[in-house]
Amino acid sequence: MHAVEPSSDSDEEYSEVYSEDMEVETSWIQWFCNLKGNEFFCEVDEDYIQDDFNLTGLSTQVPYYEHALNMILDFDDQDDQLPEDHQPLVETAAQMLYGLIHARFILTSRGMSSMLDKYNHLTYGTCPMASCDSMGQAVLPIGMSDQLRQSAAKVYCSRCREVYFPKSSRLEALDGAYFGTSFAHLFLLTYPHLVPQESPRLYVPRVYGFKIHKSVKEVLRRQRDQRELEKKQREQLAMQQHSQAQQGAGHEDGKLQ
Repeated sequence: MHAVEPSSDSDEEYSEVYSEDMEVETSWIQWFCNLKGNEFFCEVDEDYIQDDFNLTGLSTQVPYYEHALNMILDFDDQDDQLPEDHQPLVETAAQMLYGLIHARFILTSRGMSSMLDKYNHLTYGTCPMASCDSMGQAVLPIGMSDQLRQSAAKVYCSRCREVYFPKSSRLEALDGAYFGTSFAHLFLLTYPHLVPQESPRLYVPRVYGFKIHKSVKEVLRRQRDQRELEKKQREQLAMQQHSQAQQGAGHEDGKLQ
C-alpha cells in the first residue's frame, strides 16, 4: 500500500490561509486586555468608543486625551506626532482612559453580558468571609469612588452585602474608578437570580461555650471611648501648656528689651 501524497494545490491553499492568519494584527484593546493583570477588564466595543457621547467629560480627566484615544483605536495621526520621550506618558494615559471608558461600558447591556461571563468563571474570586467562601460565592469588582486615584478596586459580595479587599493583588492594583460605584448593584438588579436568597450565618463569639452578653460589649466600648476621650484631653492640655509657655517667654523677652 502506497501512502497518498497531498496535492500541491492543497499545500498552496494551506500556505495562503496560514499567511493570512499571520497577517491578522491584534488591536490595542485585545493586546491590553490580554496582559497579565488585565484579565479583569472586558473588551470594550470600538463602536462604543467612537461615539463621542459615551466619552463626555473624559477629556478633562486624562492628559494627552486625543493621543491616548488614537492609541486605543489604533489610529495613526501622522500630522500630530509627539516627541519620542512623550510616548510612555501617552501609553499611561491610554490605560487610564480605557479604564474610565470601561467603567461606563460595563453599565450597558453588552458590557453586562461580558462581565456576567467573568462573574460565572470566578474571575474576581470568591468572598473571603468564611461562610460565603465555603459556598463558593462569587464577588463583583467595585470602586469606592468614580474619580481616579481615590481608591483601589475592591470586591462586593451579594450574599453578605459587604465590601472587601480582593484576594488578587493584581485586582487590588487597579484603580476603583475603572469599575465605578454603580456597576455591582446595577449588575445584580439586571440579573436578580444571582442574588442569594439566604444570608450567611453570623459568627457568635463564645467563651467556654457560652455566648458573650451584649452588655459586656457595651462596657468594653464605653471603656474604649473613655480612654480615647482622656487621651484627647491630655493632648489638648499639653498644647495649651506649651502655648502658655511660649507666650510667657515672649513677655519676658519684651521686658528685657
